[in-house]
Amino acid sequence: MKRKKRKPTEARHNRHVNLSAPLPQLSQDELYDRVASLDNPLLLILDRVKDPHNLGACLRSADAAGVAAVIAPRRRAASVTETVRYIAAGGAEHVPFVQVTNLARTMERLRAMGLQLVGTADGAKKSLYDAELSGPLAIVVGAEEKGIRRLTAENCDTLVCIPMAGSVDCLNVSVATAVCLFEAVRQRKRK
Repeated sequence: MKRKKRKPTEARHNRHVNLSAPLPQLSQDELYDRVASLDNPLLLILDRVKDPHNLGACLRSADAAGVAAVIAPRRRAASVTETVRYIAAGGAEHVPFVQVTNLARTMERLRAMGLQLVGTADGAKKSLYDAELSGPLAIVVGAEEKGIRRLTAENCDTLVCIPMAGSVDCLNVSVATAVCLFEAVRQRKRK
């Protein structure tokens, strides 16, 4: 049986993606209302993640981990496109995506609402596995090349690193996101 050849730019069919489905985007006020209504929210903050494939993979992991919302800056970051939706494999249709004008102010407001903000940084002294991730939480991960910005890091309560045993010094942002989210899921199930 001959397979139909795809054009190089044509994405393969993905049964999890419904491009006609509405996206669950929230305004900032709706985000705060949603967080206030949850007992133990888990959020994901993406600081300047520009690659649509990475954003899609982050949304997929966020959905799988039960994240209440994914937050990203409105400028200098990827937004949800058709490519992102394909890579997210259904995650973009289920996890609310919030684009904010000022990420630092949004983080300050979330902290005031009782969330702990845990950022990732290659040079952090504290291991992800030594951090307390079971309460109301926002995990903050940064751009593909430079990580989280200085002001973003300053707005985190704690900076953690993922221990690396091999010769590479860091993981792809979408892989690091999945590792961090599922460590939080593991700790939350223990409580």
